[in-house]
Amino acid sequence: MTYTDLFPNELDAQRRAGAALIDVREPDEYTQGHVPGAINIPLSELQGRETEVPGGAVLICASGNRSSQAAGYLSTLGRPGLMNLMGGTAGWQREGRPLTAGDHP
Repeated sequence: MTYTDLFPNELDAQRRAGAALIDVREPDEYTQGHVPGAINIPLSELQGRETEVPGGAVLICASGNRSSQAAGYLSTLGRPGLMNLMGGTAGWQREGRPLTAGDHP
C-alpha cells in the first residue's frame, strides 16, 4: 500500500470530505500551533495507537518528513487512502493560512 502527497491548497477539499487530520509532531510543537481541526498523535507514540488513525486520514507535521514516515508505516499495516501534507504546517502557513494554538478538545 502507498499514500498520496497532498499540497496545502488541496487540504480544504479533504476536510470538507470528512478526512481526519492527524498531527504527528510532539505535543509541545502541536500546542504552539497546528492546522485547525487536527488532533495530535505523535510519531513517537504511533506504534500502539495505529487504530486511532482512520483510513483516508491526512497526516501532518512541521515539514512533511515525519508525516510521510507515519503514512508509510500505516500503509504497511493496510490502512487505505492515507495522505501526507507536503510542506506540513510550514507549507500551510506559507500559503497564508492560520494555525490554531493550544490543546485539542
